[in-house]
Amino acid sequence: MKKFKSETKQILPDSARLQAAALPYRQEKGLEVLLVSSLDTGRWIVPKGWPMKGCSNFEAARREAYEEAGVRGEIASEPAGSFHYNKRKRNGAVWRCLVEVFPMEVKSRSRSWPEKAARKTRWCAWREAADLVDDTGLGDIIRAFGAEKGAEKTAA
Repeated sequence: MKKFKSETKQILPDSARLQAAALPYRQEKGLEVLLVSSLDTGRWIVPKGWPMKGCSNFEAARREAYEEAGVRGEIASEPAGSFHYNKRKRNGAVWRCLVEVFPMEVKSRSRSWPEKAARKTRWCAWREAADLVDDTGLGDIIRAFGAEKGAEKTAA
């Protein structure tokens, strides 16, 4: 799978917590991205979570994609990029997080998955997905990924 470059630096400040995210996509009707709703506010995001013991970050991202959206597929071992966001905890604390985003070409979707009842999912054209997500950094990653994937398809 092709690697995509991000302008976001991979420097992890001491206070930042690392997360891994999948960027599920398909190319049936043009390039589409699968978004999921967050558990707390219902805003549109991509499947993401904390690193898992014994797993690389891309493996953790693949697992999150299944748990949150029921999708399986080929995931890149290198991130398309990364972005920072502030995670607000129930106790009022705010954690600074650095999220690595790994593209995942979706090959199948289960009829049921662990968080199906807790989240909404939505396939969108990549430009729409980039506009729907709240995190500017994530939107930028989706735009760069979509532009490059679109250019690949045009050149093929």
